[in-house]
Amino acid sequence: MNTRSFSQWMSDIQQRTETALDHALPAATIAPARLHEAMRYAVLGGGKRVRPLLVHAAGQLTGASPERLDRVACALEMIHAYSLVHDDMPCMDDDTLRRGKPTVHVQYDDATALLVGDALQTLAFLHLSDAPVSDDPLRQIAMIRQLALASGSRGMAGGQAIDLASVGAQLSLAELEFMHIHKTGALIRASIGLGVQCGRSLSEEETASLDHVGKVIGLLFQVVDDILDAEADTATLGKTAGKDAANDKPTYVSLLGVVRARELAEEMCQDALDRLAPFGDAARRLSELTRFIVRRQF
Repeated sequence: MNTRSFSQWMSDIQQRTETALDHALPAATIAPARLHEAMRYAVLGGGKRVRPLLVHAAGQLTGASPERLDRVACALEMIHAYSLVHDDMPCMDDDTLRRGKPTVHVQYDDATALLVGDALQTLAFLHLSDAPVSDDPLRQIAMIRQLALASGSRGMAGGQAIDLASVGAQLSLAELEFMHIHKTGALIRASIGLGVQCGRSLSEEETASLDHVGKVIGLLFQVVDDILDAEADTATLGKTAGKDAANDKPTYVSLLGVVRARELAEEMCQDALDRLAPFGDAARRLSELTRFIVRRQF
Protein backbone atom coordinates (compact mmCIF):
# COMPACT_ATOMS: atom_id res chain seq x y z
CA MET A 1 0.00 0.00 0.00
CA ASN A 2 1.28 3.48 -0.85
CA THR A 3 2.10 5.27 2.41
CA ARG A 4 2.93 8.69 0.92
CA SER A 5 0.73 11.54 2.07
CA PHE A 6 -1.52 13.12 -0.51
CA SER A 7 0.54 16.31 -0.56
CA GLN A 8 3.75 14.32 -1.14
CA TRP A 9 2.12 12.24 -3.86
CA MET A 10 0.82 15.40 -5.54
CA SER A 11 4.24 17.05 -5.38
CA ASP A 12 5.90 13.93 -6.82
CA ILE A 13 3.48 13.80 -9.77
CA GLN A 14 3.87 17.52 -10.43
CA GLN A 15 7.66 17.16 -10.45
CA ARG A 16 7.71 14.11 -12.72
CA THR A 17 5.26 15.86 -15.07
CA GLU A 18 7.54 18.91 -15.23
CA THR A 19 10.49 16.63 -16.08
CA ALA A 20 8.49 14.73 -18.71
CA LEU A 21 7.30 17.98 -20.31
CA ASP A 22 10.85 19.36 -20.32
CA HIS A 23 11.96 16.30 -22.29
CA ALA A 24 8.93 16.30 -24.60
CA LEU A 25 9.17 19.95 -25.66
CA PRO A 26 11.71 21.01 -28.30
CA ALA A 27 14.83 22.63 -26.88
CA ALA A 28 14.97 26.42 -27.11
CA THR A 29 18.22 26.09 -29.07
CA ILE A 30 16.50 24.26 -31.97
CA ALA A 31 15.27 26.40 -34.87
CA PRO A 32 12.89 28.16 -34.89
CA ALA A 33 14.40 29.07 -31.53
CA ARG A 34 12.02 31.90 -30.61
CA LEU A 35 8.94 29.71 -31.15
CA HIS A 36 10.39 26.84 -29.16
CA GLU A 37 11.45 29.19 -26.38
CA ALA A 38 7.91 30.59 -26.23
CA MET A 39 6.40 27.08 -26.17
CA ARG A 40 8.54 26.20 -23.18
CA TYR A 41 7.63 29.51 -21.52
CA ALA A 42 3.94 28.68 -21.91
CA VAL A 43 4.16 25.15 -20.53
CA LEU A 44 6.97 24.89 -17.99
CA GLY A 45 7.40 26.28 -14.50
CA GLY A 46 3.84 26.84 -13.39
CA GLY A 47 0.31 25.58 -13.05
CA LYS A 48 -1.39 23.14 -10.70
CA ARG A 49 -1.03 20.22 -13.17
CA VAL A 50 -4.56 19.10 -12.30
CA ARG A 51 -4.96 17.13 -15.53
CA PRO A 52 -1.71 15.15 -15.10
CA LEU A 53 -2.69 14.52 -11.48
CA LEU A 54 -6.03 13.16 -12.65
CA VAL A 55 -4.32 10.98 -15.27
CA HIS A 56 -2.02 9.40 -12.68
CA ALA A 57 -4.79 9.03 -10.09
CA ALA A 58 -7.07 7.35 -12.64
CA GLY A 59 -4.25 5.13 -13.87
CA GLN A 60 -3.89 3.68 -10.39
CA LEU A 61 -7.36 2.18 -10.79
CA THR A 62 -6.14 -0.03 -13.62
CA GLY A 63 -2.51 -0.62 -12.66
CA ALA A 64 -1.14 1.52 -15.50
CA SER A 65 2.60 2.12 -15.71
CA PRO A 66 3.79 5.59 -14.64
CA GLU A 67 5.72 5.98 -17.90
CA ARG A 68 2.60 5.52 -20.01
CA LEU A 69 0.70 7.87 -17.76
CA ASP A 70 3.47 10.47 -18.15
CA ARG A 71 3.00 10.44 -21.92
CA VAL A 72 -0.78 10.88 -21.68
CA ALA A 73 -0.36 13.55 -19.02
CA CYS A 74 2.04 15.53 -21.21
CA ALA A 75 -0.32 15.40 -24.19
CA LEU A 76 -3.21 16.70 -22.08
CA GLU A 77 -1.10 19.42 -20.50
CA MET A 78 0.07 20.60 -23.93
CA ILE A 79 -3.55 20.90 -25.07
CA HIS A 80 -4.43 22.72 -21.87
CA ALA A 81 -1.48 25.11 -22.21
CA TYR A 82 -2.32 25.89 -25.84
CA SER A 83 -5.90 26.70 -24.83
CA LEU A 84 -4.67 29.13 -22.16
CA VAL A 85 -2.30 30.87 -24.58
CA HIS A 86 -5.11 31.45 -27.08
CA ASP A 87 -7.67 32.28 -24.36
CA ASP A 88 -5.42 35.07 -23.04
CA MET A 89 -5.02 36.77 -26.42
CA PRO A 90 -6.60 40.19 -27.14
CA CYS A 91 -9.18 38.64 -29.48
CA MET A 92 -10.55 36.55 -26.58
CA ASP A 93 -10.06 37.39 -22.87
CA ASP A 94 -7.25 39.89 -23.42
CA ASP A 95 -5.44 38.97 -20.21
CA THR A 96 -1.93 39.99 -19.24
CA LEU A 97 -1.15 37.59 -16.37
CA ARG A 98 -1.10 33.80 -16.27
CA ARG A 99 0.51 31.56 -13.65
CA GLY A 100 2.03 34.62 -12.02
CA LYS A 101 3.91 35.84 -15.09
CA PRO A 102 3.12 37.83 -18.26
CA THR A 103 0.95 35.98 -20.76
CA VAL A 104 2.65 34.71 -23.92
CA HIS A 105 1.35 37.46 -26.23
CA VAL A 106 2.60 40.06 -23.74
CA GLN A 107 6.01 38.41 -23.21
CA TYR A 108 6.46 37.82 -26.95
CA ASP A 109 3.78 39.06 -29.38
CA ASP A 110 0.36 38.10 -30.75
CA ALA A 111 1.70 36.21 -33.77
CA THR A 112 4.07 34.15 -31.64
CA ALA A 113 1.29 33.36 -29.17
CA LEU A 114 -0.92 32.14 -32.00
CA LEU A 115 1.85 29.89 -33.31
CA VAL A 116 2.68 28.60 -29.82
CA GLY A 117 -0.90 27.39 -29.43
CA ASP A 118 -0.93 25.80 -32.88
CA ALA A 119 2.39 24.05 -32.28
CA LEU A 120 1.48 22.77 -28.82
CA GLN A 121 -1.78 21.33 -30.11
CA THR A 122 -0.09 19.34 -32.87
CA LEU A 123 2.78 18.29 -30.59
CA ALA A 124 0.24 16.82 -28.15
CA PHE A 125 -1.06 14.40 -30.75
CA LEU A 126 2.45 13.58 -31.98
CA HIS A 127 3.49 12.81 -28.41
CA LEU A 128 0.45 10.62 -27.75
CA SER A 129 1.06 8.59 -30.91
CA ASP A 130 4.87 8.33 -30.71
CA ALA A 131 5.06 5.42 -28.27
CA PRO A 132 2.68 2.80 -26.84
CA VAL A 133 0.33 3.95 -24.08
CA SER A 134 -1.76 0.77 -24.37
CA ASP A 135 -1.04 -2.86 -25.17
CA ASP A 136 -3.82 -2.68 -27.76
CA PRO A 137 -3.02 -0.50 -30.83
CA LEU A 138 -6.74 -0.09 -31.57
CA ARG A 139 -7.33 1.19 -28.06
CA GLN A 140 -4.50 3.69 -28.52
CA ILE A 141 -6.14 4.98 -31.72
CA ALA A 142 -9.40 5.32 -29.77
CA MET A 143 -7.54 7.28 -27.08
CA ILE A 144 -6.14 9.70 -29.66
CA ARG A 145 -9.66 10.13 -31.03
CA GLN A 146 -10.97 10.76 -27.52
CA LEU A 147 -8.44 13.56 -27.00
CA ALA A 148 -9.37 15.08 -30.37
CA LEU A 149 -13.07 15.08 -29.46
CA ALA A 150 -12.36 16.59 -26.04
CA SER A 151 -10.25 19.35 -27.59
CA GLY A 152 -12.28 20.33 -30.65
CA SER A 153 -15.60 21.90 -31.56
CA ARG A 154 -17.55 19.26 -29.62
CA GLY A 155 -15.36 19.79 -26.59
CA MET A 156 -13.09 22.52 -25.29
CA ALA A 157 -13.01 24.74 -28.39
CA GLY A 158 -16.78 24.52 -28.73
CA GLY A 159 -17.19 25.50 -25.09
CA GLN A 160 -14.94 28.51 -25.62
CA ALA A 161 -17.08 29.57 -28.58
CA ILE A 162 -20.21 29.37 -26.41
CA ASP A 163 -18.42 31.32 -23.68
CA LEU A 164 -17.49 34.15 -26.07
CA ALA A 165 -21.06 34.29 -27.37
CA SER A 166 -22.47 34.41 -23.83
CA VAL A 167 -20.79 37.64 -22.67
CA GLY A 168 -23.50 39.92 -21.32
CA ALA A 169 -26.15 37.19 -21.63
CA GLN A 170 -28.31 35.66 -18.91
CA LEU A 171 -27.88 31.88 -19.01
CA SER A 172 -29.95 29.29 -17.19
CA LEU A 173 -28.17 26.79 -14.94
CA ALA A 174 -28.60 24.11 -17.62
CA GLU A 175 -27.08 26.39 -20.29
CA LEU A 176 -24.16 27.29 -18.03
CA GLU A 177 -23.54 23.61 -17.29
CA PHE A 178 -23.66 22.76 -21.00
CA MET A 179 -21.02 25.42 -21.70
CA HIS A 180 -18.67 24.21 -18.98
CA ILE A 181 -19.13 20.50 -19.71
CA HIS A 182 -17.41 21.44 -22.97
CA LYS A 183 -15.08 24.34 -22.16
CA THR A 184 -13.53 23.14 -18.89
CA GLY A 185 -15.03 19.74 -18.31
CA ALA A 186 -14.15 17.96 -21.55
CA LEU A 187 -10.40 17.90 -20.97
CA ILE A 188 -10.76 17.00 -17.29
CA ARG A 189 -13.16 14.20 -18.20
CA ALA A 190 -10.69 12.97 -20.82
CA SER A 191 -7.87 13.03 -18.25
CA ILE A 192 -9.63 10.36 -16.21
CA GLY A 193 -10.79 8.38 -19.24
CA LEU A 194 -7.36 8.31 -20.87
CA GLY A 195 -5.53 7.55 -17.63
CA VAL A 196 -7.76 4.56 -16.97
CA GLN A 197 -7.19 3.20 -20.48
CA CYS A 198 -3.42 2.99 -19.99
CA GLY A 199 -3.95 -0.09 -17.81
CA ARG A 200 -6.19 -3.14 -17.61
CA SER A 201 -9.68 -3.14 -19.09
CA LEU A 202 -12.69 -2.30 -16.94
CA SER A 203 -16.28 -3.46 -17.17
CA GLU A 204 -18.81 -1.30 -19.00
CA GLU A 205 -20.40 -0.41 -15.67
CA GLU A 206 -17.06 0.66 -14.16
CA THR A 207 -16.17 2.67 -17.25
CA ALA A 208 -19.53 4.46 -17.23
CA SER A 209 -19.19 5.22 -13.52
CA LEU A 210 -15.73 6.75 -13.98
CA ASP A 211 -16.94 8.77 -16.97
CA HIS A 212 -19.63 10.22 -14.70
CA VAL A 213 -16.95 11.03 -12.12
CA GLY A 214 -14.96 12.83 -14.82
CA LYS A 215 -17.99 14.87 -15.86
CA VAL A 216 -18.76 15.84 -12.26
CA ILE A 217 -15.16 16.77 -11.42
CA GLY A 218 -14.98 18.88 -14.58
CA LEU A 219 -18.00 20.90 -13.49
CA LEU A 220 -16.82 20.98 -9.89
CA PHE A 221 -13.52 22.50 -10.98
CA GLN A 222 -15.37 25.29 -12.81
CA VAL A 223 -17.71 26.04 -9.91
CA VAL A 224 -14.72 26.45 -7.59
CA ASP A 225 -12.92 28.51 -10.25
CA ASP A 226 -15.88 30.89 -10.40
CA ILE A 227 -15.92 31.23 -6.60
CA LEU A 228 -12.19 31.95 -6.50
CA ASP A 229 -12.48 34.52 -9.29
CA ALA A 230 -15.05 36.35 -7.20
CA GLU A 231 -13.29 36.06 -3.82
CA ALA A 232 -9.53 35.54 -4.20
CA ASP A 233 -6.92 38.13 -5.14
CA THR A 234 -4.66 38.29 -8.19
CA ALA A 235 -1.49 37.39 -6.27
CA THR A 236 -3.07 34.21 -4.90
CA LEU A 237 -4.59 33.11 -8.22
CA GLY A 238 -1.58 33.96 -10.39
CA LYS A 239 -4.02 35.46 -12.91
CA THR A 240 -6.22 38.54 -12.92
CA ALA A 241 -8.95 38.20 -10.29
CA GLY A 242 -12.46 39.50 -10.92
CA LYS A 243 -12.19 39.22 -14.71
CA ASP A 244 -15.48 37.38 -15.12
CA ALA A 245 -17.53 40.09 -13.41
CA ALA A 246 -15.59 42.86 -15.16
CA ASN A 247 -16.28 41.25 -18.53
CA ASP A 248 -19.95 40.55 -17.69
CA LYS A 249 -19.50 36.80 -18.13
CA PRO A 250 -22.12 34.38 -16.78
CA THR A 251 -20.73 32.29 -13.92
CA TYR A 252 -22.03 29.99 -11.20
CA VAL A 253 -21.53 32.85 -8.74
CA SER A 254 -23.40 35.43 -10.84
CA LEU A 255 -26.26 32.95 -11.35
CA LEU A 256 -26.48 31.32 -7.91
CA GLY A 257 -24.56 33.55 -5.52
CA VAL A 258 -21.48 32.47 -3.56
CA VAL A 259 -23.31 30.55 -0.84
CA ARG A 260 -25.32 28.36 -3.22
CA ALA A 261 -22.31 27.91 -5.50
CA ARG A 262 -20.35 26.55 -2.52
CA GLU A 263 -23.21 24.21 -1.66
CA LEU A 264 -23.32 22.99 -5.25
CA ALA A 265 -19.57 22.32 -5.20
CA GLU A 266 -19.94 20.21 -2.04
CA GLU A 267 -22.84 18.28 -3.61
CA MET A 268 -20.79 17.57 -6.73
CA CYS A 269 -17.82 16.48 -4.62
CA GLN A 270 -19.99 14.02 -2.69
CA ASP A 271 -21.51 12.67 -5.91
CA ALA A 272 -18.03 11.90 -7.27
CA LEU A 273 -16.88 10.34 -3.99
CA ASP A 274 -19.97 8.11 -3.86
CA ARG A 275 -19.23 6.83 -7.38
CA LEU A 276 -15.59 6.15 -6.44
CA ALA A 277 -16.38 4.30 -3.20
CA PRO A 278 -16.94 0.86 -4.83
CA PHE A 279 -13.40 0.95 -6.25
CA GLY A 280 -11.96 0.89 -2.73
CA ASP A 281 -8.32 1.78 -2.06
CA ALA A 282 -7.51 1.81 -5.78
CA ALA A 283 -9.49 5.07 -6.00
CA ARG A 284 -7.77 6.62 -2.99
CA ARG A 285 -5.78 9.23 -4.93
CA LEU A 286 -8.72 10.13 -7.15
CA SER A 287 -10.91 10.62 -4.08
CA GLU A 288 -8.24 12.75 -2.38
CA LEU A 289 -7.82 14.80 -5.53
CA THR A 290 -11.58 15.40 -5.71
CA ARG A 291 -11.50 16.77 -2.16
CA PHE A 292 -8.48 18.92 -3.02
CA ILE A 293 -10.27 20.45 -6.01
CA VAL A 294 -13.30 21.49 -3.97
CA ARG A 295 -11.15 23.01 -1.20
CA ARG A 296 -8.37 24.59 -3.26
CA GLN A 297 -7.54 28.25 -2.73
CA PHE A 298 -5.83 28.96 -6.08
